[in-house]
Amino acid sequence: MRLEWIDDILAVLDCGSLAQAAEKRGLTQSAFTRRVRTIEGSIGATLFDRRRKPVSLMAGVQTLEPELRELSARLHKLSHMLKTTSSRTGKPLTFVCQHALTTTISPQIVRVTTKDGESSVRVRSGNQDECLMQLLSKEVDLAIMYALPQEPTPEISRAFETVKLGEDCLIPVCTPTLCDKVSSAAIPIIAYPTDVFLGQVFAQMISPRMPDGSATMPIAETALTLAMLQLALSEIGIAWLPFSLVAQSLIRGDLVRLDDTFPAQNLDIKMVRLHATQTERSESIWELLTKEIGPFPK
Repeated sequence: MRLEWIDDILAVLDCGSLAQAAEKRGLTQSAFTRRVRTIEGSIGATLFDRRRKPVSLMAGVQTLEPELRELSARLHKLSHMLKTTSSRTGKPLTFVCQHALTTTISPQIVRVTTKDGESSVRVRSGNQDECLMQLLSKEVDLAIMYALPQEPTPEISRAFETVKLGEDCLIPVCTPTLCDKVSSAAIPIIAYPTDVFLGQVFAQMISPRMPDGSATMPIAETALTLAMLQLALSEIGIAWLPFSLVAQSLIRGDLVRLDDTFPAQNLDIKMVRLHATQTERSESIWELLTKEIGPFPK
C-alpha cells in the first residue's frame, strides 16, 4: 500500500467525487481514474462504488477512514524524518547549557541552527560539571557555560576548545518593597550552594567585596536560577542573578538593581567543544554560532 494511494482514497472521502479528488491531487480526471484502477488491481478488492453517480467509496472503505488518516499522518511524518536524517545536516545537533543559560540562550541557538528548515536540535541542561562530563562522554556536541573573565573554562582546559559568545553580569536584585527594608548590617539573601559554579562565584568574587560591617543572612538556598528568580519576586531576599535572566523583570519594575550598593560580577558566556578533528558540518555550526549568537546586554 503506497502513501500516495492512501492520500488518493482520502481525497475521494474529502471531496465526494473522483473529479474533485483528481483536482485536489493535481491530476486530470482520466489519470486519476487510471490510478484508482491500479489501486484496486494491486489490492485485489473493489474500493469504489461505480453504481453511484458520482463514483464514491464503498461503505466498508469509508468505515476505515480513521485508520487511513492515522496511517497517512504517520507515513508523512516518517517520510519527513527520513529526508531530514539523510540530508546534508546529518544527525541532530545536541548541546547542553549550564542551568542559568538554558532559558536565555538556548532559544537563540535553536533559532540559528534550524533556520534552514533541515536541522533538528536537542537541548539539555546541567550544572557546569555535568556539561563537561557530557562533552567528554560525547553525549553532546557543544556546551554553553559561564566563565569568569580571563579564566580558563574548566581545570582540564587542554581537553576543550572554547570561544567567547558574549558577556553577562551577575547582579543583586530584589523587589522595590524589600529594597526599602534592607539593612546594610543584616542582608537577607537567597544563596547558591557552594558546590555549584555561581555559588563559587559568589563566595570568591562577591562576598569578599560586600560593604564593611555588613552581614548576609541566607534565607533560602537553591542551585536553580529560575527558582531563585521566583523567590526574589516573592520578596524572600536579595538574589544575585544574571542580568539576561532578570532584564524583563527590571523593565517592568518587578525587581530593582542594587549594584550601586552591593557588588556585581561580570561573566563571560563561552561555547565549548572537545579538542578533536571536526566534521565539515560541526565546523560550520561552530562558525555560525560564533558569528550570530550574542552580544548580550548587561
